[in-house]
Amino acid sequence: MTPADATASDARLQPVAFGELEGWAGDDHGAALRAFRRTCEAVLADLPPLRPASAAHDLRPACEAGLRVPDGEARAFFERWFSPARVVPASGAGFLTGYFEPEYEGALEPGAGFATPLLARPDDLVTIPQGETAPGLPPGLQAARRGIDGVLEPYPDRAAIENGALGALARPIVWMRHPSEAFIIHVQGSARVRLPDGGVVRVAYAGRNGHPFTAIGRILVERGEIPLPEMNLERLVGWLKDHPDAARDLMRQNRSYIFFRRADELDPADGPIGGAGVPLTPGRSLAVDRTLWSYGLPVWLTGELPRPEGAPEPLARLMIAQDTGSAIVGPARGDFFWGSGAEAGTRAGLTRQRIGFTVLLPRPAPAP
Repeated sequence: MTPADATASDARLQPVAFGELEGWAGDDHGAALRAFRRTCEAVLADLPPLRPASAAHDLRPACEAGLRVPDGEARAFFERWFSPARVVPASGAGFLTGYFEPEYEGALEPGAGFATPLLARPDDLVTIPQGETAPGLPPGLQAARRGIDGVLEPYPDRAAIENGALGALARPIVWMRHPSEAFIIHVQGSARVRLPDGGVVRVAYAGRNGHPFTAIGRILVERGEIPLPEMNLERLVGWLKDHPDAARDLMRQNRSYIFFRRADELDPADGPIGGAGVPLTPGRSLAVDRTLWSYGLPVWLTGELPRPEGAPEPLARLMIAQDTGSAIVGPARGDFFWGSGAEAGTRAGLTRQRIGFTVLLPRPAPAP
């Protein structure tokens, strides 16, 4: 798929040569290949989340080759099996944000200051695949509940769930110290929860109530509570903790609510599980619009990455599409996975960058 007039949604795909990709020769292609291989194992197993979003995204031939290629031949592998296509959106540029895996204190039982639960996926939750609709539901809802008559109806929103709308279907799996910390875990979709006995529980995304995501940080900026240049994760969480009553109402403006599961299968060295069903790799995993791009596609990003202090660092890096998110919408929209913990959270909170977005489309397998 390399014609000059090819499109992805409202963007134009412009074929380019690898030599035209700024910084291509200097990247660590082996690191990208290792992340790519993780997705390939699921692609070749034909797991549902990994099925192509487009017939032009069939990664199976490239995956079969990639699992056999040594890291030292990674650059040649990508150049052999993929064709770069620069994504030129109608807006003129791509946009990159960042996300991370939070680490907070929690407990397996309520009490001793732990009063805010993370809930397991309820038994009546029905997920509607991204891009699809269901009869009788308002457009845009990505989940529903099945009533006793079998008819689908909108799932309760954040405020209703917090007020007890789920009843016995609300099953806490871990308890957090502060509502703002639980909220940040909802936004990020995963967490490491440090228990009082020194143990750590990993929680992973298990579903959402389907209501649209609303960025409460943007609301605070629009209200003049925090200036836009100063908006970051630390300022946001600080405001929420300093204004508990107002914070409760503000967080409820984000009607989206996330459910979790314990991810005891994860190695401590692994990142959280992304939408592709494989552990994320810090600095190499990218969340994309799943309605447009298939999991596993390599994506070349150019631009800058922010630092907490000093000048930004140059960005010229091959990422792998391994996740998605309700706020990640559009052909040149990406969410950069920074890793776990406070430092990663700081970098993620600062990441709001205009970027160049080039997708590497798989070439067909050569004729025998």
